[in-house]
Amino acid sequence: MDSNKPLLIVGFAGSLRKSSYNKMLLRAALNLLPKNAKLEILDLEGLPLFNQDLEYDMPETVKRFKSKIKEADALLIATPEYNSSIPGVLKNALDWASRPYGDNSLEGKPVAIMSASIGMLGGARAQTHLRQILSSLNAYVVNKPEVMVNFANEKFDAEGKLRDERAEAYIRQLLENLVKLTEMLKANAKS
Repeated sequence: MDSNKPLLIVGFAGSLRKSSYNKMLLRAALNLLPKNAKLEILDLEGLPLFNQDLEYDMPETVKRFKSKIKEADALLIATPEYNSSIPGVLKNALDWASRPYGDNSLEGKPVAIMSASIGMLGGARAQTHLRQILSSLNAYVVNKPEVMVNFANEKFDAEGKLRDERAEAYIRQLLENLVKLTEMLKANAKS
């Protein structure tokens, strides 16, 4: 691996809301990256609902989304929790990313996940479901630390900046572990 070229992490939040705490969490990650990584944040806005009739003739927005995932060395997904699971918009994006059969852009991809929620559990149940989905898509999920920002409405200021040093430390460690996993997988692929 070229040590001068930073690892490209592509991140997206499972929310369309403009003032989403999970989008704020991704922006916080921009300032917590290891030196040898960069983060490009995507927005799921504009991805149509998955339609298997279109999987061989995908809309341009889907082609661009899949292309960004394929180009990425690793992924960072921030998910809210809706009804004890991940939001439909995130599941929809993952369905597009994994189709058609034989063209799963998540195959073998290292992924870190985090969540923010105004509730006490901080998105823990959504993360459990997301881990299950990513496992079925043959992605490699970073196991620790689990980043779950609870009571998110109290942990971001009016400008959307994270004001929780403990959460920042966990995000920093999560990103370092994502880079280590990515480098290990790249080294194993070469041998």
